[in-house]
Amino acid sequence: MKFRPCIDIHNGKVKQLVGSSLKDKGNQAEENFVSEKNAVYYANLYKKDGLKGGHIIILNAGGSEFFKESKKQAIEALSAYPKGMQIGGGVTAVNAQDYIKAGASHVIVTSYVFKDGRVNYGNLKSLVEAVGKECIVLDLSCRKKDGQYYIVTDRWQKFTDEVVNIETLKKLSEYCDEFLIHGVDVEGKSGGMEEDLVAMLSEFTDIPITYAGGISTMEQIERFREISNGKMDFTIGSALDLFGGKLPYDKVKEQF
Repeated sequence: MKFRPCIDIHNGKVKQLVGSSLKDKGNQAEENFVSEKNAVYYANLYKKDGLKGGHIIILNAGGSEFFKESKKQAIEALSAYPKGMQIGGGVTAVNAQDYIKAGASHVIVTSYVFKDGRVNYGNLKSLVEAVGKECIVLDLSCRKKDGQYYIVTDRWQKFTDEVVNIETLKKLSEYCDEFLIHGVDVEGKSGGMEEDLVAMLSEFTDIPITYAGGISTMEQIERFREISNGKMDFTIGSALDLFGGKLPYDKVKEQF
């Protein structure tokens, strides 16, 4: 079980947002924290501390007037920490190799693969051909509906018809190296994790899974370890003092 760091970029700035509040219209979101430091600062910090496998996420849509600046921040961070971090946000088979060449260890993909409510296996296979299974992380970020967790796309705004369960994980693991899974309804709220989701995910051990969403105290990290049997990695954003929260980053990085 390892701590995976993050750099979320929105409107050209490193931020921590309430995940369920993100809207393409007007590039709006409820902000927990807006950093005065750029993405390179955080990439250099994670490099210095030897933290690998974290994720950089561009939260603006490709058509946004802010996308270019957000992408610029992301590319500079990748260059600062070559092969140390993964990147997501608007990744396709066309541009995936560019991000790998820019220094990403993996590309993180959701919307390109989950089209019109279903898995687009044509796009998924194109992605594998472009960069190889070993460089792909599938983001199965999900929200609960009718008692089940469904994959959501387009910056967590659209529900797909794909349920996150063991069968889905097994099927999709043939095309990727890792999974990144946000519990979107608790993301950025520091109110505790999606325990049912964590328990279910811990039953799958074929490839690594990183969980994000709601962990905000050392006690909750221990609870995560207990529920997951130490089989999954985790990430924390808004709750860290690094991003305006109360949980000491130094304490988390030293213990995990």
